[in-house]
Amino acid sequence: MNPATLIPTADTLTAHWGWFQLLLMLTFPLHLIAMNAMLGTTLTAFVAHLFPGRAHRELAHELAKALPFLVAFTINLGVAPLLFVNVIYGHLLYSSTVLMGLFWLAVIPILIIAYYLAYIYDFSFKKLGNLAMFVLLIVLVLLMSVGFIFSNNMTMMISPASWTRWFSTPGGSLLNLADPTLLSRYLHMMTGSLAVGGLCVALYSSVVLKHDKEVSEAGVKLGMQLFTWLTGLQLLVGTWFLLTLPSVIMKRFMGGTTVATGLLATGILLAFASLITGYQRRVMPTLWLTLPLVYVMSFMRDSVRTGYLTPYFDMTKVPANVQWSPLIFFLVTLVLGIGVIVWMLSRLQIFKKS
Repeated sequence: MNPATLIPTADTLTAHWGWFQLLLMLTFPLHLIAMNAMLGTTLTAFVAHLFPGRAHRELAHELAKALPFLVAFTINLGVAPLLFVNVIYGHLLYSSTVLMGLFWLAVIPILIIAYYLAYIYDFSFKKLGNLAMFVLLIVLVLLMSVGFIFSNNMTMMISPASWTRWFSTPGGSLLNLADPTLLSRYLHMMTGSLAVGGLCVALYSSVVLKHDKEVSEAGVKLGMQLFTWLTGLQLLVGTWFLLTLPSVIMKRFMGGTTVATGLLATGILLAFASLITGYQRRVMPTLWLTLPLVYVMSFMRDSVRTGYLTPYFDMTKVPANVQWSPLIFFLVTLVLGIGVIVWMLSRLQIFKKS
């Protein structure tokens, strides 16, 4: 069966496709940064439990207070990019979601449980004692399992050839486990997220926790160590991911297209530069190298998606029935929402200790 015959017709857009692509590429890295901070904070707090002494104990306690907020921001900042993916690739994403519907529906209860346990870890930190680290481990496993479900859906979305399995397994229980890029893609995302999360902890420790010098120094040291080690691992996993891509897509980054090749070269340079500053525990220089790196990786991810979908779908050819009012309403709401978020952050007690 020709996989192209299984792809539904794309919906008519309400504005030029470039607007939605621009908003997707602007909002997705924001979600990534929040997700990185969430996962990195969880991992760093767990590792802090493994060290004796007051400093690491207090560090884990301080991170416990921030974790529920990070989970909430990660979920909410993920709404906009998911909506824009649905606008542009909705006919593809809907199909892959149906194929793995049972796992996709499981995302909501998994997040609810993880969110609830994050609050238990925060509010019952002292009562839990040594059990706190095991609660945190469960939270980390649950959150990373959500990432695995998303990786399955996003790889299945761009691989219509895998959809034919539905005819033999129509119960919504399919995963994309046979995809040779699935594991490398998932680990590439997770190691990068945990690395940047370590940097976020170092930044939080150096700015917000500086009232307690011992705790602040412990947070900076542990966060930067995790950032450096995991960034080094990320380079290895990223190479593996690149090599598992189909040759026609891999060649896009090897001189096949100027933009993709430039993105790869820029990403490698930024990663190595951040490794140097990370090893030196220079938080701010590492931050200014990592922020553009997150955007570069997001653009590379989009280039991979475009390469996979070239035989099946061209977003530039999707018809548009221009209606400016929904887009303008969204942009106004976005600006107001950002203002509210900034105000909320300014009121949080965890940011008032510095």
